[in-house]
Amino acid sequence: MNKKIKPDCPLIGQDGNIFNLMGIAARTLKNNDMREEAAEMQKRVMNSSSYDEALCILGDYVNIVSVNDGNDLEQDEDFSISMS
Repeated sequence: MNKKIKPDCPLIGQDGNIFNLMGIAARTLKNNDMREEAAEMQKRVMNSSSYDEALCILGDYVNIVSVNDGNDLEQDEDFSISMS
């Protein structure tokens, strides 16, 4: 059985408007050469009956992560302590 690979998508910490989240998820899919999945996801979200259902659909296609995941090192690079 083929297991779907879901790309990481930084949705936690974004504006929670479902159209915004759907757009970010669709862009993530398209950037990972998954255009058909992006179109399918958008259609399913638009036909969903609740916000919670729409979020679950997004999670079917992408791994929902924080906008800060993986950025901790970048933030720490600017911080240095001098011990003189």
